[in-house]
Amino acid sequence: MFEELFMAQRGVLLRTLQRMVGNRSTAEDLLQETYLRVAAVVAERPLEHMAPFIFQTARNLALDHLRSRQRQARLIRDDVTEELLEQVPAESASPQDILENQQLLAQLDKALAGLSPRQQEAFMLNRLYGWSYAEIADHLAVSLSTVQKDLKLAMALCVTTYAKLERH
Repeated sequence: MFEELFMAQRGVLLRTLQRMVGNRSTAEDLLQETYLRVAAVVAERPLEHMAPFIFQTARNLALDHLRSRQRQARLIRDDVTEELLEQVPAESASPQDILENQQLLAQLDKALAGLSPRQQEAFMLNRLYGWSYAEIADHLAVSLSTVQKDLKLAMALCVTTYAKLERH
């Protein structure tokens, strides 16, 4: 069960991790670490919601990696002059990554266009501006339950769209 679910989600997980850490090799390492950690937990006890647990574990590992990288960068910055830092070229995305991201955004835009204006606004306020469900409910003059349902639908559309692109 776990192995099948993990393999089915592997591509989505890898792209998510790659987007978070900005490096495919590191993303693959984090994906492997995710597998090992979740497998160890599954060996100890059954998990009722395995897919979210896998994604949360991967996310936490990526965040830990990014924090570690920030600490290392601070240490290096303290030892390196600002002039030398300015000479280091910025990392840029590959043309293929840019194209894939543009295609993903176009498909997500198309999918979200099928939502009602209220659902679109709730999604935008939450995901782009970081508003809480309560703030959105007050702003839109709807119940908290309505906001939860609207955002659940919008996220389901995003996940479905992403999964469809993953299969191609």
